[in-house]
Amino acid sequence: MTETVPDSGRPHEAPRAVVAKAGPASAVGAYGERLAARYLIDSGMQILDRNWRCDQGEIDIVATDGTCLVIVEVKTRRTLAFGAPVEAVTPVKAARLRRLAGCWLAERRPLLGSLSEVVAEVRIDVIGVFRPSRGPAQIEHLVSVAA
Repeated sequence: MTETVPDSGRPHEAPRAVVAKAGPASAVGAYGERLAARYLIDSGMQILDRNWRCDQGEIDIVATDGTCLVIVEVKTRRTLAFGAPVEAVTPVKAARLRRLAGCWLAERRPLLGSLSEVVAEVRIDVIGVFRPSRGPAQIEHLVSVAA
C-alpha cells in the first residue's frame, strides 16, 4: 500500500510516498483475513467487500448472511500471551465499526442494486484466528457483538 504524504509547501519538491511495511504482523493479519473469508463463504455467507477503507478507518470484511449485512472485524494472533484474538475488539472499536458500517452503506448502497432492497439489518461480527506455532489454526466467530 502506498499513500501520498502532503508536500512541504516548497515550490519544487514532489510529494513523497510512504510505503507500508510488510512485516510478519501484516502477513499474519492477511493470513487470518483469508482464512476468515473462506470460513464465512463455507458458512453460506457472500463476501461483498474486503479491506474497505475510508477516512474513518477500515472494514476487514463486508458480507451478507441472508438479508443481513455483516461487518466483520478479523483479529489474528500467534500467541495467547495478550488474550484471545477476539478480546482485542473493545467497545470503542465496536462503536467505530458501527460508524464504518454507515459509511460503507452510504458509499456502496447505490452499487448493490436489488441486494440493497433485500438488506433488512446490519450486524457486527468478530472472527478471531489463533495460529499456534504447531497445529491447525483455530477460528472463533462471535455473532452480533455490537448493536
